[in-house]
Amino acid sequence: MFSADTDKFRFDEFASTFDGERVFITGAGKDGGIGQAFALAAAMNGAESVGVHFHRSYQDGFDLVAKLAEMGVNAFPVQADVTNSRDLWASRSYVIEQMDGKPPSLLICNSGLTESGYSFGRALRPKEDEPMAMRRARVRQHFIDSLEDSQRVLDTKIDGFLASTHLWAGEAVYHESPLRIVYVSSRQAIDPGPAVPGYAISNWAVLQLPKVLEVNLGRSAEYVSAFSVLFPFIRTGMTDEYAENDKVFGRWQPRMLETYECAEAFSQLLSRSTEELNNGMFELMVDPVGEGAADGVAVTWKQVIFDVQENELGWSADSPRTYE
Repeated sequence: MFSADTDKFRFDEFASTFDGERVFITGAGKDGGIGQAFALAAAMNGAESVGVHFHRSYQDGFDLVAKLAEMGVNAFPVQADVTNSRDLWASRSYVIEQMDGKPPSLLICNSGLTESGYSFGRALRPKEDEPMAMRRARVRQHFIDSLEDSQRVLDTKIDGFLASTHLWAGEAVYHESPLRIVYVSSRQAIDPGPAVPGYAISNWAVLQLPKVLEVNLGRSAEYVSAFSVLFPFIRTGMTDEYAENDKVFGRWQPRMLETYECAEAFSQLLSRSTEELNNGMFELMVDPVGEGAADGVAVTWKQVIFDVQENELGWSADSPRTYE
């Protein structure tokens, strides 16, 4: 059931951010999710068309499309598994057809899952009077279940983003039609929290995609630009259970952001020039304005820059291995 207050996604200051854009958003179907917020922001602020992608959240996805169509927006649903290359390829011609014969001009890679949580690198604690055979069976099953949970997270984020990039960057180059790609990551990529190793690792991995893409495109890079955004805790269906638990998110921010607040901040960033954003990593910060929660929060962007250093190891440099 569609539950968003659409009026909160009209951003007067950034009303033209999406003007004329053909927007395709992966993982946009879930009601109350970040992807839905991006779709609403695009639709309410000038987008020419909005592709709402989903995999399992088809009911919410269709409800969103119906709401946007009701407001006169050219919105359309796309059901596909981003980790299945054949499924993704099958959606290609349909998306282009819905966008009047052109590929997307703005691709927001937002698909993602989170983990139920487990102690990475640590076995389960023993139970009192538990037979050793029973403990081995319990630990084994927890080990398998935990890694399968992480694998789903890794597949969706890494494989899904890689496949979506390969597909739509290729179409942009073929059509000679400019494309901007945004990769949605998390602040936990650079400041990991406990119990979600697959989530932290997958969000770290996608930070490298803009540079890898540019290198591979070569001269064709003029058609495609890309950047990453690292979001803090935002109140969605995946995080709502932690909304009142400041031990979980309190190390990063005084309160969770609402999806419309995140969408407005994203619109502010997107309003900057392509040259300024290309290949960048941008972290959304949430800081208190005053002493207490009632004083509100200040939301700002910071640019993240990795300072890679290669330091010579004296013991190796003094005794190099040489081969003929």
